Amino acid sequence: MKKQSDNLISLNDHLDSQYGQRGTVEREDFEEGFEAFKIGAMLQELRKQQGMTQEQLAVRCGTTKNYISRIENDASDIRLTTLMRIVRQGFGKQLRMTVDF
Repeated sequence: MKKQSDNLISLNDHLDSQYGQRGTVEREDFEEGFEAFKIGAMLQELRKQQGMTQEQLAVRCGTTKNYISRIENDASDIRLTTLMRIVRQGFGKQLRMTVDF
């Protein structure tokens, strides 16, 4: 682990020490969970920016407040089709994805 100062290490070095190198099962599980967390946080931020409650978003999307809450709080996996519906019907936006190589 490469130290950058007496008390600081890089985020990647920290993740390597806590979850293993990229490509290991533990690290991939962490990365996958973090992506799910980011999706929930992004939806919550967009909802708040648009001044909507979870209930209002749920009604627009044809789902429940409980399900929106579970997504925002990283307690539920979300299907791609559901994410697309929430973005399209709930926010009036289009979902765009990229793949990093």
